[in-house]
Amino acid sequence: MNTMTKTTAWLNRDECAALRGLAIMAIMLHNYCHWLGFAVKENEYTFNAANTARLWDAMAHADANLPIHLLSYFGHYGVPVFLFLSGFGLVMKYERRPQELPAWRFARYHYMKLLRMMVPGFVAFIIVDAITPGPFRFQAENVVAQMLMAINLLPAPDRIIWPGPYWFFGLMMQLYIVYRLALYRRHWAWAAALVALCWAAQAACSPMGETLNRLRYNCIGGMLVFCAGLLAARHLPAARLNAMGRPSWAAVSLVSAALLLACCTSFQAWLWAPLAVVAASVGLVKALPATWLSPLSWLGGISAAMFVAHPLLRKVFIPISRRGDIYDGLLLYVIATVAVSWMFMIIINRIPKPKA
Repeated sequence: MNTMTKTTAWLNRDECAALRGLAIMAIMLHNYCHWLGFAVKENEYTFNAANTARLWDAMAHADANLPIHLLSYFGHYGVPVFLFLSGFGLVMKYERRPQELPAWRFARYHYMKLLRMMVPGFVAFIIVDAITPGPFRFQAENVVAQMLMAINLLPAPDRIIWPGPYWFFGLMMQLYIVYRLALYRRHWAWAAALVALCWAAQAACSPMGETLNRLRYNCIGGMLVFCAGLLAARHLPAARLNAMGRPSWAAVSLVSAALLLACCTSFQAWLWAPLAVVAASVGLVKALPATWLSPLSWLGGISAAMFVAHPLLRKVFIPISRRGDIYDGLLLYVIATVAVSWMFMIIINRIPKPKA
């Protein structure tokens, strides 16, 4: 996304950074809140209608824990925002260059970029995990698969990927490969066909089955919003969208948020919920004044470090909330995660960057 300019894109650099900041805060808070036993659980990899019923009940009988329920249920939707921005950014970075993009060099560059980001956080996590209660029993083959970003392909990914959020690295590597081999500078129909195939594969599954669970741990589950970002970068009219005022974008955000709530009511509608999330997030960022955009943009600048750092801090601070001091633990977790992520960013920036 570094090649993006304000004159050639309907999402400028600051807005993209703010979207990353919004997404990482949602993911970070979700990954803390859903570890609390009383919290309403999300529908992320499978669809459980009982979870949605619990959400409606929590909203109808709102108490001090309502923010926890909302973050637990909806926070994981920060992932589709990142996927949308990835598709958008790949077009802006690579498809406006005159030279062709060698497939092997592209794959190697993006693998090394992801590895450069993942390793410092993974090393810190396994140290913290080993010295805190309930350490995970790592198996050598799973560690190797995580380093190769192929662990998503193994059986029962939700029981072998640790820390859990690191499934995202394997997902992104798959999407990079799909982009270069099937979508790079190709007609929009290729993206539409991939979305249709991935939707059909999920729609044919049992809503709570293991098949759907495994599909959504891999690129099939993320193809919808990834391709949406790609097509948005190529085809949406920048001049017309940039001319829209804040009230119009606020309306887009509110309507999309209402649509998201509607999508939570049935399995088939839920498969399309990520599009509503992206539209609501884009509308919100476009509607925010500059003074509110700045903090989100700053968070977006350290979002990579926050992603790799937050699992280890969650394990440190979650006992505080579990013993009853819910918001005390959550506040300390947020402060510590932002501070440690800022330091992690310094470490990551000292690791030599891969050559494109």
